[in-house]
Amino acid sequence: MTPQAMLVAHEWVAPTGGSEQVFEELLATFPEADALCLWNDAPTRIGRPVAESRLAKTALRRNKALALPFMPWAWSEVELSSYEVVLTSSHAFSHQLAARAAREGRRAYSYVHTPARYVWAPEVEQRGRGLMARLGSVPLRRSDRRATDERVQYLANSKYIAGRIERSWGVSAAVVYPPVDVTLLQSVGSWSDRVRGPETRVLEQLPQHFVLGASRLVDYKRLDMAIRVGQQLDLPVVIAGDGPHRPHLESLATAADVPVHFVGRVSDELLYALYQRAALFAFMPVEDFGIMPVEAMALGTPVVVNAEGGAAESVSVLRGGFAAEPDDEVALLSAARRAIDVDMTYAREGAGRFSTERFREEIASWVQR
Repeated sequence: MTPQAMLVAHEWVAPTGGSEQVFEELLATFPEADALCLWNDAPTRIGRPVAESRLAKTALRRNKALALPFMPWAWSEVELSSYEVVLTSSHAFSHQLAARAAREGRRAYSYVHTPARYVWAPEVEQRGRGLMARLGSVPLRRSDRRATDERVQYLANSKYIAGRIERSWGVSAAVVYPPVDVTLLQSVGSWSDRVRGPETRVLEQLPQHFVLGASRLVDYKRLDMAIRVGQQLDLPVVIAGDGPHRPHLESLATAADVPVHFVGRVSDELLYALYQRAALFAFMPVEDFGIMPVEAMALGTPVVVNAEGGAAESVSVLRGGFAAEPDDEVALLSAARRAIDVDMTYAREGAGRFSTERFREEIASWVQR
């Protein structure tokens, strides 16, 4: 394969996000490939040049909802004549580029985080529930399904998403779980010793054992369930992260009969220290995969997760906790009580199944076969 023979494409590059981590690892697996995205809002994140689509030159890049109908057009404009292999990282419409490559006789692969949730799964995507979004999704569904091609080799990031791909596009997908930096996580015995500056004081003021909830503080992340679990177990709660849902969570905390500590946005070092100190990590959103529960289990902390979504798969594989329906009080309490008593030896030792090294090996094997 010549240096210019492969293109790796991603939707858009944001300063934070799990799908960008996958894009980074795909490029690390194929360092000689060209890189492309719709637009790049974090030029220093990837660590190498990433070309942008024509959409990047428009004001639409500042509003994903408005840009959505134009994304298929942007991918249709990409010139593929110099590439033998096209690999896309897709959670919106970049998979359509792989389908076009396949129709043109090129080897085509697509790693799918999810079919566009606002189009195909509005029940778990708030942006897809409005009237205009629902009306707009009808033609997008038709065109998106037509834009798939069975000659593309599709990979899903979980069995949960493989099922959504089958229902949405009518094609099958194998599963390769996303990369988690297990090697880094487990290379430090005590992450508390790595915390620096003002965060040292934050950590010192927290209880020794608590229920941890961590993510962006938005409604669908269900941080309210971390508070509920803490109340059920009679344990303090620590909430890490920031976002528009914080005032609502603070009102719940005021009414709670256990202490609830908000620590705001934290560094990786403090997050890992919180994982290690927590008695239980509560993770209740419906996620396509869910990297954070794997991080917690790799560090020896049991988890309770939503029974719906990809997070339940990693918990089952590593035996590091239990899953429950978040609104079933009895089931949630039972899962939390059982999880907190789990022996985490198996989970810590088996976390390599989700490692970055494993991901690169599986992706390389997938593309080379």
